Amino acid sequence: MSMRYSKRGPGEGLNYDWENDHTFVKVSTRDTDGAYTLMEDNLKASFALGLHRHETHAESFYFLEGEVDFYVDGDWHRCGPGSTMHVPPGVPHACRVAGNAPAKMLMIFQPAGFDGFLAELAKMTEADFADEAKMAELNARYDIVPMGSVPPHPDDEV
Repeated sequence: MSMRYSKRGPGEGLNYDWENDHTFVKVSTRDTDGAYTLMEDNLKASFALGLHRHETHAESFYFLEGEVDFYVDGDWHRCGPGSTMHVPPGVPHACRVAGNAPAKMLMIFQPAGFDGFLAELAKMTEADFADEAKMAELNARYDIVPMGSVPPHPDDEV
């Protein structure tokens, strides 16, 4: 009999160890028939994600450890353990770790598919990343609309 469920323990699931974060796919697109993807993201102290939006995807974040400064629709929020941030489709957002310390969060992407984006990124070369047309096509295929770098944070002003 085939399994009608999935289980992944600590450190299990497809994982992508990038320069600035280490992501584990806990519930994949395949597991949910495309309904959503659940990932554990271990953000390294240098993590920052530029301003972007998704036209059709919603994202929810549940913060487990550390703190993350989250920019959503023009407002900054510091999110720590037990906090939740939900970003509906069309809403610009960016984030960075706070205090140059690692953080950990769960991310839900609905509908699913972001795990496919990560799988494709993992196969790319430096030349692929430098190819603007290739990156634009990949972003478009996975509903990622880049809008620039992380906006200035009030704590950065002197």
